Amino acid sequence: MKQFGTILNFELQNYFKNKLFMGITVFLVAVIAVIMFFPRFTASEEKEGPQSGVSAEGSQGGASGGGSADSEIILLSAGEIENKELLRQAMNAAFPEYEVCLTEDDVDTIKEKVTSEAAAYAFVMDSPTSYTYYVNNLSLYDSNTAVVDEVLEKMYGINALAASGIPVEDAQAALSVGIVHETESLGKNQMQNFFYTYIMIFSLYMVILLYGQMVATGVATEKSSRAMELLVTSAKPTSMMFGKVVASCLAGLIQIVLVFGSAILFYNLNKSYWGDNPIVASIFDMPMDLFVYMLVFFVLGFFIYAFMFGAVGSLASKVEDINTSSMPLVLMFVAAFLVVMFSMQSGDVDSFVMRVCSYVPFTSPMAMFTRIAMSTVPFYEILLSVVVLIAGVVAIGVISAKIYRVGVLLYGTKISPKTLFQAMKKA
Repeated sequence: MKQFGTILNFELQNYFKNKLFMGITVFLVAVIAVIMFFPRFTASEEKEGPQSGVSAEGSQGGASGGGSADSEIILLSAGEIENKELLRQAMNAAFPEYEVCLTEDDVDTIKEKVTSEAAAYAFVMDSPTSYTYYVNNLSLYDSNTAVVDEVLEKMYGINALAASGIPVEDAQAALSVGIVHETESLGKNQMQNFFYTYIMIFSLYMVILLYGQMVATGVATEKSSRAMELLVTSAKPTSMMFGKVVASCLAGLIQIVLVFGSAILFYNLNKSYWGDNPIVASIFDMPMDLFVYMLVFFVLGFFIYAFMFGAVGSLASKVEDINTSSMPLVLMFVAAFLVVMFSMQSGDVDSFVMRVCSYVPFTSPMAMFTRIAMSTVPFYEILLSVVVLIAGVVAIGVISAKIYRVGVLLYGTKISPKTLFQAMKKA
């Protein structure tokens, strides 16, 4: 136990003396600080704007002649369509942040105005039920056509009712009735939980790969420099391996606590400036029980992969061999990550694949945590997953310790599975 404590303390000090480790931590905290304080800075600039000697009217008047104000115009070419003004009003209501203007310009002129950003968009009506949408750069999330489709469907219904003798005002009132609804989630709200679940899964993915590789590289470096021959004379190989793994886990936890802790602190300092932003609010509104589950699956998932990375590092004769030796572990972990990501994107986090992955030690840290966060999982399933994961950690730890004990003293020879198995039986 004393050897383990000494090695743990030594490895932790190495992490805290590592300039790359400290630099990444400080950089992440600084980036989060800039993001969290950004609304405060912008709010301060807006308050100082009217005091700069320019009146609000003057500012608006100057902007009206510039490109930024012109780009808030939507051109509407209605052609021979009846009730042009009614259509313009409906379009203006559908796009309240823009000024919808009727135009008699030809198509080429309209295209030129859109490409020169004199107008944001243009809609050229070919008939009451067909049109051409002109936009300079089509956004990935552009939904303007869906909005206009709904407007035209409503306009067509109004005109059809008017043709039957119903006054236009009555037809418009009948087709413009507002629908009010409420949604009450009796289980988990996937939309609300998606963002912090994604962040936690991605953080677990990065930390396990980063620190797992660091464990393997550290073992391989000591072995290739022959320092391992001196170390094993004063400490047991098992104590060395467990000391390295626990130290890397603690270093990862400390880094995560510093990064996410600073994010929570900076958010609370600027909470009033973020307003009711649903995405930001959902990220920092994690329930305490989910936070506890995250820690449990993070620690156990880290241990199971760190043990395997340590064993792989002990089998490598040179540091250059680490990437090749650890490739199967990396591919297995990436595959688990992709399965979880695809399930989150589809919303089907209780699929058969995810249920199976919830009880496989190599995939359950991400799969079960995702199901807990975005679905309703019975407690006995969570308990069973944790028990299986703990059993997997113990089994992998014992096997990895035996591999480590044998591998650290084997140099220059290619170790076959048969040779390794025989050496482990003798160890």
